[in-house]
Amino acid sequence: MSSAITTSFKEKLGLKDYVAYGFGDMAINFTFGSLGMFVVYFYTDIVGISAAAVGTLMLISRSFDGIIDVCVGTLVDKTHSRWGKARPWLLFGAIPFGILTVTLFAVPQNASDTVKIIYIFISYNLLMIAFSSMAIPYGTLNSLVTQDQGQREKLNLSRMFLAQCGILIITNATMPLVNAFGGGQMGWVLAYAVLSVIACLLFWVVFGTQKERVKIAKGTKKKSQYPFKVEVKAWLKNKYWFMAFGFLAFFHVAYSLTQGSLVYYAKYYLHQPDAVGVLTLAYLLPAMVGILACTKLFPKFGKTKVVIFCLVVSIIAYLLPLFAKESYSFIVFTQVVKGIVYGPILGSIWAFFPDTIEYGYWKTKIRVEGLLYSGGSLGQKIGLGIGTAMVGWVLAAGGYDGAKAVQSAGAMGAIDMIYVWLPIIFFVVCIVLMAMYRIDKIFPKIMSDLAEWKVNGAPAPDAEFQKLLDEADAKTGDK
Repeated sequence: MSSAITTSFKEKLGLKDYVAYGFGDMAINFTFGSLGMFVVYFYTDIVGISAAAVGTLMLISRSFDGIIDVCVGTLVDKTHSRWGKARPWLLFGAIPFGILTVTLFAVPQNASDTVKIIYIFISYNLLMIAFSSMAIPYGTLNSLVTQDQGQREKLNLSRMFLAQCGILIITNATMPLVNAFGGGQMGWVLAYAVLSVIACLLFWVVFGTQKERVKIAKGTKKKSQYPFKVEVKAWLKNKYWFMAFGFLAFFHVAYSLTQGSLVYYAKYYLHQPDAVGVLTLAYLLPAMVGILACTKLFPKFGKTKVVIFCLVVSIIAYLLPLFAKESYSFIVFTQVVKGIVYGPILGSIWAFFPDTIEYGYWKTKIRVEGLLYSGGSLGQKIGLGIGTAMVGWVLAAGGYDGAKAVQSAGAMGAIDMIYVWLPIIFFVVCIVLMAMYRIDKIFPKIMSDLAEWKVNGAPAPDAEFQKLLDEADAKTGDK
């Protein structure tokens, strides 16, 4: 193979590029981290809505949000501007995203439960539309900045590292900010007004620093957009995307259960509700070290093997609290163990989807970054919706009452269920999916062929795709 082909995907990216890209996920997690950590607690213990109602609202809303993800992903594929395909979404969507984050906490104080639930449903879903309009283009940007797998993994690792910084800021600064603004519901509103301004500025940093460098290979169908049925058909041919999708969905069910249960575990088992910040710190600091270790682990062992190993250790770590449920120091230790193996999983989780994008392009000769990436986000949202709903439903089934200082045995068992047992079940499913995901073995061949296409031109799409494209051209007069 010629050196031109070998080096054709290399880009001159440096630390500035990686850090600036990672600021986007830090900004996203000012909202995303809050949804997992505080929203159910805010609605049950501050606003006074029943856990069962909150769980149902979360599931319906997150499922709706997943549909929005796919719509936004399709629109990103169809976006053509002087700023590129993904960047303009970050420029114009930052302010609405910040405003709608604040409105999430501005539930009418003296209204009836029915009015509060309606307000929560509307404000939450409007926020999810804004969230998708930022998160999907931001994630898609990874596949547009470079086609070099190593550079993409570094961008993803920077993203995941700074995302954890965002969660650390949220978990450790939210309650102090709320208290500094006088506590109560207004304290929450003002605290998130401050955090939203910072998030908006971080999104604009991403817009201003990143460049969309990836161009389609010569010979690839040059249409301003593919017909939707062509995109869907290419998506359905991508078996590894479905495995990555399933892994992402089930992992985020477990993640959402973990995050949503922590505040309840700290309050009722450890009798230290303010310990959430320390417990999260004990979890995320080792995770951040684990993310950095991925730069050595992935090239040596491959993403898939590392993830399977970490999932197995995670199961053991989630069982540890059963040995000393009310020991604060021991629970901190278990959080450290969880965090050590959480880091490499986190470092890989969004790196799977750029790989499936290249696999799909290689297999079908049709390149649809936005749809495939948004489908991945759909898996995340479904997982988070189910996990968040399960927190509310399981608590309600156990008889949890947020107005009580001491919970019943059934409610304490429910906290055990969402903190220990249910995450373990979903980790087992993730292991099964990763055992079937074998893209690492063929990826060098994929990228070698794509590099050759970039120099010599891409092969024509398969006959089934070419027929659909020709039919679309006949309708529009496109050549």
